[in-house]
Amino acid sequence: MLKRITSWSVQHRRVVVAAWLVLLVGINVAAMAFGGENRQDFLAPGSDSKAAVDLLDERFPAQAGDTVTIVVRHDAGVASAEALAVAKPLVAQVRKLPHVVGVLAPWDRAGAAQVSADGKTAYATVQLDTTAARFPTDVAKQMIDLASDARAAGTQVEMAGQAIDSAQSTSIGAEGPGLVVAAIVLLIVFGSLVAMGLPLATALFGVGVGLATGQLLTLILDVPDWASSVATMIGLGVGIDYALLIVTRYRTELANGSSPRVAVATAMATAGRSVVFAGATVVISLLGMLTMTQPYVPGVAFSAVATVLAVMLAALTLLPALLGFAGRSIDRLSLPFRRPTKATERGFWYRWSRAVQRRPIVTGLAGAIALTVLILPVFNMHLGFPDAGNDPTSLTTRRAYDLMTDGFGAGFNGTFILVADRGDPAAIAALDRLEHTLSTTPGVAAVSPPVASPSADAAVIALTPEASPQDRTTTELLSRLRRHVVPDALADSGVQVRVGGITASYVDQTTSISSRLPIFIGAVIALSFLLLLAVFRSVLVALKAAILNLLSIVAAYGVVAYAAEGGWFGHLFGITTPTPIPAFIPMMMFAILFGLSMDYEVFLLSRVREEYVRTHDNATAVADGLAATAKVITAAALIMTAVFGAFILDPQIFLKIIGIGMAAAVIIDATIIRLVLVPSTMELLGDRNWWMPRWLDRIVPHLDIEGEHAVIDLGDEVGDEVGDGAGPDDGAGPEAETAPPREPLTV
Repeated sequence: MLKRITSWSVQHRRVVVAAWLVLLVGINVAAMAFGGENRQDFLAPGSDSKAAVDLLDERFPAQAGDTVTIVVRHDAGVASAEALAVAKPLVAQVRKLPHVVGVLAPWDRAGAAQVSADGKTAYATVQLDTTAARFPTDVAKQMIDLASDARAAGTQVEMAGQAIDSAQSTSIGAEGPGLVVAAIVLLIVFGSLVAMGLPLATALFGVGVGLATGQLLTLILDVPDWASSVATMIGLGVGIDYALLIVTRYRTELANGSSPRVAVATAMATAGRSVVFAGATVVISLLGMLTMTQPYVPGVAFSAVATVLAVMLAALTLLPALLGFAGRSIDRLSLPFRRPTKATERGFWYRWSRAVQRRPIVTGLAGAIALTVLILPVFNMHLGFPDAGNDPTSLTTRRAYDLMTDGFGAGFNGTFILVADRGDPAAIAALDRLEHTLSTTPGVAAVSPPVASPSADAAVIALTPEASPQDRTTTELLSRLRRHVVPDALADSGVQVRVGGITASYVDQTTSISSRLPIFIGAVIALSFLLLLAVFRSVLVALKAAILNLLSIVAAYGVVAYAAEGGWFGHLFGITTPTPIPAFIPMMMFAILFGLSMDYEVFLLSRVREEYVRTHDNATAVADGLAATAKVITAAALIMTAVFGAFILDPQIFLKIIGIGMAAAVIIDATIIRLVLVPSTMELLGDRNWWMPRWLDRIVPHLDIEGEHAVIDLGDEVGDEVGDGAGPDDGAGPEAETAPPREPLTV
């Protein structure tokens, strides 16, 4: 299959490039014309908060939607003529907006408690008829604009709520700085503008198609607004890396005397096969996230998968076509200091491997100690959802959070909603007793009286904690309410109460993901072991690789946990206060990094194994394998670090955390793991590295991902049409016919 795809792509390169242009433009036009709106639902299936929302939807629809808070502050007091002249018209305008079913203002009799003790701050509660996940972004932006106009009149007015938070979530285009750094790295590695441009063009085409596909997925799935940022991050990283590996192998073959035709064939037979394996691995690991059963995960997973598949397809079709045009011209527009490197040259990385091998115990212990230091912060990792107190002060949600905290207390930013399944007089009497109990419960700042639904088949109580939504004590309070306080107060009443609200839904999602995460990680590690066993025919190599992959990712968790503490390390990335880590971030990191670490593992170990099969000298095989692959792995790691690290600049805290974790994982994997622990452990194991029981060898299928048994020969299909630099359709020259057959080499 790969042979036919490669030969057709090179032979019909004009058609391939034109087809990709048409596809890129056409699918983006379709996405703009027909793509739906982004939505995200954080209600964990089977959770108490989900049951509360469902009960409200069924019996009390007027209270089923989310709320938006309008916070007003004036130094002369919110009851002053100046403040009321701004606030009242604003509330009147908000009442008329779509999906707004009511507004409880502080000057209403029922809203008298919504004024701070000093009289300078007040808030109005806007009741929506839908959840924030379904609330139209354009209406939320209208609210933000109305608040901005009110501020211009001299009164501070801010907006809070999940609907507002989603509407103001904007990415700064973090992929821009990442692409610049990637281009610089490629230029240094290749020393040629033409060679640099091919991986970038391939990745951009693939990402462009993948993101448009993700936008079309909004028609059938709930796709969060941040899913495109995650897909961009993954797509650029793997897309540039896949093309980098193929172009590197192509240039190596040219340097060793092959014609452009043979160079394309060998590059696709070796590096191209690796790309197929690596891309499939990333796709499988991303789809593994579906086992977490969170409603927003399919949108994130399928958007990322669409982008990975698009960049992989571009690497297997568009890139060979571009190589067909480039021919020997791939090294044109070279830098003046460029020096061609032969594959047989033994440089720094060979000497480094030998130095590690001379003292494998010392270097292995050093690597293990470094990993241990990085892993230790994991034990203090705080899983949860960051509240608006972590937003930059440029956002209205952050300013509203600060005003509410100063005027009423941090807990007013995350109210719990207690939903009862009855609202008849007997139930209301029982709920009155519950209200009294709740008002004396430690950690509770305020409790509202129970409000029955019009048909008296449900009732709600609003409870405000003392601590902020992200505080650990708020989570502990929620647990006590559900396990003891509410059930004990309603014993023998026949009334069942569910505790919900935005804060409760975040806690429930964290609990749900955390409980499934070990199973997910275990399944991925087991799959990793089996795949590596099938590829390298070695129990110890596969086991070592699976363990080291796990340790590298856990170490990245440690880096994230340390940064989230908000100390000096967090300040380097703009995290100034302790921040909980959303539970979906470790899940996503593991799914993505598993596939990426497998890339590096395969590219390194396949070359080591090839050398071992040839020489049966383990030490030399490790040194030669590392020397042959370290440069390209280092370049790939630098590019991925740049692409992932650029998202640290994003103002959205969870994208910042993802960027830190992903960049840290790549650095750890490409340095401590590949350059220290792999050569040291393989030296200590010696020939035992390649031990495989015969009975197991018969059972485990053979996976030929590096083309060890077959090299694509484009001669029959392509003839002499691959360019040699004189022009896109010039022949490959006489050497194409006389070049001796060569054994395939891995990248």
